[in-house]
Amino acid sequence: MTDVIVAHHQLKELVGKKLTKAGLRQDHATVVADVLIHADLRGVSSHGVLRTEHYVKRLTEGGLNPSPQFSIRDTTSSAAVFDGDDGMGHVVVKEAMSHAIKLANKNGIGMVTAINSSHCGALSYFAQQAAQHKMIGMVMTHTDKVVVPFGGADPFFGTNPIAFGFPALEHKPVILDMATSNVAFGKVLHAREAGTSIPSDWGVDGNGKPTTDPHKVKALLPFAGPKGYGLAMVVDVFSGLLAGAAFGPHITAMYGDYSKKRKLGHFLCAINPAIFTDHDTFLANMDQMIKELHEITPAEGFSKVMVPGEPEQVKEEMRLREGVPVTETVYDYLSKE
Repeated sequence: MTDVIVAHHQLKELVGKKLTKAGLRQDHATVVADVLIHADLRGVSSHGVLRTEHYVKRLTEGGLNPSPQFSIRDTTSSAAVFDGDDGMGHVVVKEAMSHAIKLANKNGIGMVTAINSSHCGALSYFAQQAAQHKMIGMVMTHTDKVVVPFGGADPFFGTNPIAFGFPALEHKPVILDMATSNVAFGKVLHAREAGTSIPSDWGVDGNGKPTTDPHKVKALLPFAGPKGYGLAMVVDVFSGLLAGAAFGPHITAMYGDYSKKRKLGHFLCAINPAIFTDHDTFLANMDQMIKELHEITPAEGFSKVMVPGEPEQVKEEMRLREGVPVTETVYDYLSKE
């Protein structure tokens, strides 16, 4: 399938219009569009504008609150609970991370659980949000069951991603954003849209057997077997149990009953390095670590050793200049009045 190349600002405008037409308040639509474009710019199409149609469907069928009233309850000087009132998860997590940063500015560390939320998109956006304030950022979210546990044939946990952001003095922040499954389910969706096959270690069919056909995938596999499975459980404890939200198979499915609120939970943390060490020294040492990694002799087939998030940053710079590739079906949907 042929891609359409679209300027990032035009793509953001198209997404914003679709969301506001579906009833979402303008300022929230702007944030959601920003998070989606962020993903597409970085080459993470699974969390990009292809998700717009799903959000519109949930908005129109009542599964999302188009004009939520957020509330924050500080539980200690460094912790809080953020109630998203069933709004768009992208806005919920951005506001919750802003509060975590505010707490960290005052007390060195800020930890926030977010409740009554929904799908929030690429976690790298929020880890980067903290790093841009020269703080370490950590973000976790659970999702509905779609990954088989190690040794099992039926799904229990979601893709349950986790992300970290580490600021530096001169270099761009180091951003690690990863699902605890081998891939995010959105990559399977993207393969379906693009009409391509997938690697056999991405997912399993209805019988629990690996498949290369994205249309036959019924569940995903955890990365590195028991390691990904273990981390998925950790993420669900932090963003589910700790937040007082549902866990694993008890989470409302993303696809199915679009009129039902999902009530997702998230965990956000911002850390000011100054509470442990000299802040500028920490940032300078991050620069030195990045520099020394870049100087390592590359292995055969590689031109350079990169730090986590760097390949995505390189792609983002290119796509800001040259435009963002979007599948024809997604572009047609976004362009349709």
